[in-house]
Amino acid sequence: QVQLVESGGGLVQAGGSLRLSCAASGRTFSNHAMGWFRQAPGKEREFVAAISWSGRSTDYGDSAKGRFTISRDNAKNTVYLQMNSLKPEDTAVYYCAQALVRDLVVLTTSLYDKWGQGTQVTVSS
Repeated sequence: QVQLVESGGGLVQAGGSLRLSCAASGRTFSNHAMGWFRQAPGKEREFVAAISWSGRSTDYGDSAKGRFTISRDNAKNTVYLQMNSLKPEDTAVYYCAQALVRDLVVLTTSLYDKWGQGTQVTVSS
C-alpha cells in the first residue's frame, strides 16, 4: 500500500521560506518521478514542480520558477520542495504525488497515480 505523507506546511510572512517534505512508502521510491501540486480555495489544482527518478531532471510551473526548488533523497524515500520569496498568492494546500513513470519527458498529470493528503501553506501579507 503506497503512502505519501507531506509535512512542513504552516503560516509564514510574505518573503519568507518554507520547506515541504513528502515521505513515501509502499513501492520502490527510485522507480518513480515525483511531483508537487497545489490547490487554492475556489481554484483548480495547479502543477508546481516535478523531478525525475534520479533527480537529474526537474520541471517547474510558471509560478514556481526562480523561487521554488524540488529535490529528492532516494535513500530516505523523500521528496522536498524548498519555497523561497513566498507571496500571499502561494497560499494553498500543497500535495505530493507519485507518478507511474520514471522520467519527466513522458510525464503528464494523468500519470500521477498516488497522492498525499496535502499540507496547508498560508502566506500572510
